[in-house]
Amino acid sequence: MEPDIVVITDKITKKEIVDLAKKRFGDMVKGVVDISKEIMALGGELHADEEQVLLDRGSSQKDLWGINIYHAMSRGDWVEFDSMINIRPSQGNRSRSVENEEIRKKIVVLVDRMITD
Repeated sequence: MEPDIVVITDKITKKEIVDLAKKRFGDMVKGVVDISKEIMALGGELHADEEQVLLDRGSSQKDLWGINIYHAMSRGDWVEFDSMINIRPSQGNRSRSVENEEIRKKIVVLVDRMITD
């Protein structure tokens, strides 16, 4: 496992998100959300690295979605749905985005609940 990847099962502060972002990309942190287990992995260089951490913890591939969190943006805009791991024709998702609006909403609610000010 990559040393900078953290698995969030409950809460993380916005300051911790900023600290994770500083280690890699500065303005954002990559993350993978498990919409079934309601957990997320953050801080990897690649979404695939975070995805592997969650798979190793028993997550199911169909429940994992890659996002980017831009910590300086407002909560309504800070989640970007852009990851190679989101390309899943077998689930009807043919792009790097998350095309299913219901799944997008689940991700945003989960992220907003887990990141505290």
